[in-house]
Amino acid sequence: MTRDGEIVLLHDARLERTTNGSGELRALTLAQLKQLDAGHNFQPEPGKYPRRGAGVTVPTFEELVQLAPPRMCFNVEIKERGEPDLPAALWQFIQRHSLEDRIIVAAEKHPLLASFRRLSRGRIATGASRRECLQFWLASRLRVARWFPWRCQALQIPVLAGNLRVLTPRLLAAARRSGIAVHVWTIDEEEEMRELLGSGVDGLMSDRPDRLVRAVRASRSREPASHEYDSKRELPKSRAPHRERGESP
Repeated sequence: MTRDGEIVLLHDARLERTTNGSGELRALTLAQLKQLDAGHNFQPEPGKYPRRGAGVTVPTFEELVQLAPPRMCFNVEIKERGEPDLPAALWQFIQRHSLEDRIIVAAEKHPLLASFRRLSRGRIATGASRRECLQFWLASRLRVARWFPWRCQALQIPVLAGNLRVLTPRLLAAARRSGIAVHVWTIDEEEEMRELLGSGVDGLMSDRPDRLVRAVRASRSREPASHEYDSKRELPKSRAPHRERGESP
C-alpha cells in the first residue's frame, strides 16, 4: 500500500528488485510510485531487458479490476499490515467493487489473515497462513485432518519447502475430505503443470501464464481425473528450485 493509501500490486516491500527505484514502497505516494519503471529489471533472457523504458508502471488493484472481464476472479495475498491498515482497506475495496464472490484472500503471516477474517466475518474465501498450512500438513500426516474445523477454503502451497515434501497424496486426500482446495506455486514448466493437474490439484500459480493456459486446455481435453486419492500414489517431483510465491526467477 502506498503512503496515501492506494492498494497496489507488488510482491516486495522494497522497490529495488523489480523497478528502477529504491527504498520501501510504503514511503511513496501513488503519484511518486507511478514515476518508476516497473519493467526496468524484467529479464526473460540473460542481458535482455525488453520492457525497460516501455512505460510499464506498478499497477493499482483499482486498475486491474477496471481492466478485467466481469467474471474474472482474483487471488490476492496481503503482504504487509500497511498504514492505513491493509486488511481493512482491502475489505472496504472488495465491498465497494462487489467482489465478494470473485476473490480469495491469502496471507503468509497469520495475524494479517486473522484480521481480514474478523473484518469480513466469513463472507470471503481465504487461503491458509503459513501456520495453518503447517498445521494441516501435520494433521494429514497423522490422519486426523478431518476432525479439525479449518477456517481456510484453500491451501496455497509449494511442492517443496527446502527439503520438505509439502504436497503429498495424503495431503491431497485430506484436503478433499475437508472440502479444501489445493493450489500449488510457483510452477513454470509445462510438463510439471500437466502432471500436477492430472494428480488432482485444484489450481496452479505460475509466472508463465502462456504455458499454464496450454496445460489447462490439455487437461480439460482429457477424461476428468478421479478425486479419490490414493495416499500411496506418487506425485510429480518439482523440477524448479523453490522460490516465494509470485517471485520471478
